[in-house]
Amino acid sequence: MWYYIKWTFWLVILAIVGSFLHYTLPRNDVVRIVDTEVRRIDYGENSIFWADSNTGDATGIPSRDVHFINAKKPSGKDMVYRNEDTGWGWPPYFKFNTSNLHTRATDLRSTQETPKWVAIKRYGWRNQYFSIYPNAISVKPVEGPDVRIIPWVSISILVVLGCLWLAIWSRWRKFRANRIDPLLDGE
Repeated sequence: MWYYIKWTFWLVILAIVGSFLHYTLPRNDVVRIVDTEVRRIDYGENSIFWADSNTGDATGIPSRDVHFINAKKPSGKDMVYRNEDTGWGWPPYFKFNTSNLHTRATDLRSTQETPKWVAIKRYGWRNQYFSIYPNAISVKPVEGPDVRIIPWVSISILVVLGCLWLAIWSRWRKFRANRIDPLLDGE
């Protein structure tokens, strides 16, 4: 019984850490920008997925203007990105260029007949039912819809976290073998 409880506990911890990393690590989407807009947003139950409200705005206001980038993936699927400053908060992208990014995205708009493909670096999830949008960090033109972008930042962060976990785990095993196991064995 304790065996199942222990593994359930570790699987839940692994799912929480994995979800956290999946949400916060940057990813690149190759899309075609079809429109940009600014909407007035009233925050509701999904407010934890929006950037900190005091970045560049008056605090305590329950609604504010948010920039959006509407795009199409090469498969034809619609994708909507929000474009908000992250400021000094989490995740630490220190993004303060919302207006400049909005201008760059507006300049890169294209039609289906004459497509301009761009790589949008973003973090976050898209969920239509809860109105959750990934936050665009940067936009840059690319050669075409088949371009492959290697996420070096995410790979580096995962390698560092893996090395940190291995270092802690190996030290824990040595500590347990030298200090805890002898006490439990009665030596």
